[in-house]
Amino acid sequence: MALDAFQYVLGAFSGMLVGFSLGLFGGGGSILAVPLMVYVVGVPSPHMAIGTSAFAVAANAFTGLVSHARKKTVIWRCAAVYSAAGIVGAFFGSTLGKTFDGQHLLFLFAILMIVVGALMLKRRGNAGDPDASCNVGNAPKVIGFGAGTGLLSGFFGIGGGFLIVPGLAMSTGMPMINAIGSSLVAVTAFGLTTALNYAFSGLVDWPLAGVFVAGGIVGGFVGAALAGHLSQRKGALTTWFVVLIFVVAIYMMWRSATA
Repeated sequence: MALDAFQYVLGAFSGMLVGFSLGLFGGGGSILAVPLMVYVVGVPSPHMAIGTSAFAVAANAFTGLVSHARKKTVIWRCAAVYSAAGIVGAFFGSTLGKTFDGQHLLFLFAILMIVVGALMLKRRGNAGDPDASCNVGNAPKVIGFGAGTGLLSGFFGIGGGFLIVPGLAMSTGMPMINAIGSSLVAVTAFGLTTALNYAFSGLVDWPLAGVFVAGGIVGGFVGAALAGHLSQRKGALTTWFVVLIFVVAIYMMWRSATA
């Protein structure tokens, strides 16, 4: 089923929303992307929506990464170790996801998001260590978090930013703004891994992915600029991040329960 011109316009608008979320929070974009493609753009196949959004989110995350890199908020060694471990998990997760009806697991994932949000809310007053780095001491923890979030990212067809950001923060002790910037490396890597796996099965709409990315570039730069502003206010970025987690988690639980 081919999409019409208006659907592509809706795709560009949806991409702007996703890019904004990725630039601002380092996550949330992919969880928004699939519902937007299905319910706003009107992509008829959920698996096509997942495959297309995975590629689009990866590209939009890369745009946000460029902005954060210019602001020097990316801790590259941690991002590389975390991403390398997660790529393996994302491959296996996306392979399973293509053959699985995940409504009940999405419900459980929403519960997990609420738990993660509560943990982040508890530590929101923790400014983090601006000199945080990855070393022999914390490498097993970073690799473990990376592999676990990569698996979930691939299975659910999401970028995984909701788990990557707190995963980086908790495994290394880095400040929230650095966790967001560094997470975009992993979101890009996980998204590409999932998208390529889906593309191999013909489950990516490339023209839609293109307009989605174009809209996301605009939203990503705006979101990254706002993230830098909010990071100056103690706890503000963490609080807004947790609010978004709770809102999306409740929506996911409702959709899964009524599916």
